[in-house]
Amino acid sequence: MKFMDVHHGMAGITAEQLRQAHQADLEIQGDEGVRFEQAWADPDSGTVYCLSEAPSKEAVQRIHDRTGHPADEIHPVPLSV
Repeated sequence: MKFMDVHHGMAGITAEQLRQAHQADLEIQGDEGVRFEQAWADPDSGTVYCLSEAPSKEAVQRIHDRTGHPADEIHPVPLSV
């Protein structure tokens, strides 16, 4: 199933910081059967979004917890076009 997670409080995040955080997730994603697909950020609002394919939202959160940037929200995305 796909999940969109949201991180708040990251005002001023740079492209390099986003890339590093995403890379940290990619390096251990297999431990939980997660596949992170894309990450986006709005430095002004401090909001970061991540799209993943995972067995559960808990698996997504465990990866983010381990890399030091826990998600504030994780939403299942069961439909897409």
